[in-house]
Order: sequence, then structure tokens, then C-alpha cells
Amino acid sequence: MIRRRIALALLATPAVAQAQTQAQTASFPTRSIRLVIPFTAGGSNDIVGRILAEAMGARLGHPLVIENRGGAGGLLGNDLVAKAPADGYTVLLAGSGSFVISSLTVPRVPYDVANGFAAIGLLGAGPNVIAVNPQLPARNLAELRDFARAHGPITFGTPGAGTTAHALGAMIALTLEFPIEFVHYRGTAPALTDVVAGRVQMITNAAAPFLPFLASGRLRALAVAGRQRASILPDLSTSVEQGFPDIDSATWYGLLAPAGAPQEVIARLHAAMNGALEDAGVRARMVENGVEIETSPTPDDFARFLVTERERWGTIVRRARLSVE
Repeated sequence: MIRRRIALALLATPAVAQAQTQAQTASFPTRSIRLVIPFTAGGSNDIVGRILAEAMGARLGHPLVIENRGGAGGLLGNDLVAKAPADGYTVLLAGSGSFVISSLTVPRVPYDVANGFAAIGLLGAGPNVIAVNPQLPARNLAELRDFARAHGPITFGTPGAGTTAHALGAMIALTLEFPIEFVHYRGTAPALTDVVAGRVQMITNAAAPFLPFLASGRLRALAVAGRQRASILPDLSTSVEQGFPDIDSATWYGLLAPAGAPQEVIARLHAAMNGALEDAGVRARMVENGVEIETSPTPDDFARFLVTERERWGTIVRRARLSVE
């Protein structure tokens, strides 16, 4: 009799565990969710993440608590999420540089890029603006090229080695054929601080952090690095308009969870994210900060987008011969 009871208990254990998991999934979330932003506070990733966190938290009934984990071009924050419990309570604000380019430029990444994450959804993208300290006399890309060729390397501040800005800076230097010297920081904010102060000459980023400095004249925008003008800087011409179509880059943002997160949880997060981005007030705040909203219909669509982005940026990284040791 005792043996029979033990056997029945052992048989019931998986069923009980499954029922508990299903109950927890159905009620998700029951507490706050950690949103890891793989850069320091103050940059475009931080601005976008905080707008999204506030809007999603209101829809989910529990807050998304921001954790800024800067360093290594986004790898530290990515690694933190990849190794977190796969329960949906830790998510990553991924970006073109911090998630895709960083993994292409570093010889060994501490997590599985292809299989270590579960796609939640795409948020949108911000056109990258090419800007300089006003002490540098250039007012467009051709003048930047001529100045750099005449006066030696241009110092270029990035939010970290292997970021979108790093790759775009290399693309600009290759296209315009001038020497460049990269200065890497732990995030956009410290890089921007040094460019505004005149310690570094040039920077690229989504427009949001640049706006107050452009308005005050402490920073000068030369071009949008792409084919379409930025809605918040309508008078700034594009690299294509200025005759340099090979300079084309935008910073996109999306959400990822650790691989193995329950599909029901991923679906819940995806619905909350897309629902938040349909709100007119949220969309307006995103546009004001230089982000054009473009959501993915399903998590699988975002997963496919990540594959194509890795292929596209892989070509660019090889062409620019970028490598971060």
C-alpha cells in the first residue's frame, strides 16, 4: 500500500508542476518586471525604454522597473538577460547596435546570440543624425570630408565599441575616405558630453539626445544618415540628398526575453507592447524623441527581422573590417 501511494505521488508530480506553471502563466504578471537597458542613463535607448516601460506597465497592471546595465557595447546587459530565469520577469531592450552589431564585432560573445533569446516584438526605429562640435567648421558631409582630409583624423565619440554608432562612423570614414579616431564610452550621454565640451569632434546617434544641444547651438547637425528625413528635424537633409547613398543607418529598438520563456507570457508581453504603442500619447512622445513607430504583427515576425538584420549588418561589419578585442 505504501509503495503504491509513493508511485501514485511520483506520477502526479509532473502533472501538478505543469498545472502550477499554467496557473502562473495565466495570471502573468503578478509582480514587477525588470527591463534591462544595456546602456547608461541619458541616451536614446534609455529615453525610449522609459517611455515604453511606463506605457506597458499601465497595461500589465505591474510596473516595468528600469535597470541600466551599460558596458561592452551592450554585451553586459544582453548577457544579464540571457542568463536570467525564463519566466518573463526579465526582458531586454534590444537595439541594432547593442544586440546585433556588438555580437558581430566581438570574437567571443558570452551567450548564444541565435538561440539564447525569445523575440517579443519590434518597437520602431530612429534615423541616425551625424553631428559635430561647432568648432569644427563643416556644415555638411562634403565639407566634413574636405576638413578631415586636410587636418588629419577626426575624433569620433561612440556609446561603446561594436555599437551602431561605431559601425556607422566606420561607414562614414570609408565612404568619405578620411581618417578617423574612435573614442569609446559607456553610453551615449558621456560621449555626447565630451563632444559638446569640444574634447571630441564628432558623434552619431538617434536624434533624441541631440535636440537640446542643437537648439542651443552647442552641437551642429550635418545630415541624417539615411534616405528619409527625420520628422523632428525636417530641415536637415539626408546623406542620400547630399550625394552619399552608401551612408545609410537607423537605430531600431525591440524587446527580447530569455530563451524558453512560455509562449503565453511572450504573447502577453507582445500584446501589451503593441497596445501601448497604439496609444496616441505614447506615439507622440516617441516621435518627439526621434523614433518612428513600426511594430511587428507577431513575435515570430520580429524573430525573422533579427535574422535579416544580422545578415545585413554582417556585410557592413566585414566591409568596414570592424573588430572589438
